Amino acid sequence: MNQVLLYVGLILASVSFFLCLYACLRVGKLLNSVKGLEWDTVATLTGDIGTIKKSIQTLNNRINGLNSPKLNDELLNYAIKQQNGAMHPPKQDLGG
Repeated sequence: MNQVLLYVGLILASVSFFLCLYACLRVGKLLNSVKGLEWDTVATLTGDIGTIKKSIQTLNNRINGLNSPKLNDELLNYAIKQQNGAMHPPKQDLGG
């Protein structure tokens, strides 16, 4: 039983060592790929990504009908009628 635990521990340590080496290689590759980036470039890219996300959300809303021009026109007509006084509340008292 002791030999089994010894071999299992040795195999587990070896696997974790190789995984650590693999992670270090990936981090090194990432650092090499972003070596030339400056903070201004990162800020510009972040702003561009935000703009693209907003336009994609607007497009998806138009596709789904949540922001359709038809609905906006109806709301605009309702607001204009309400401002012009075309819609009056009932004048008679209800109830008793």
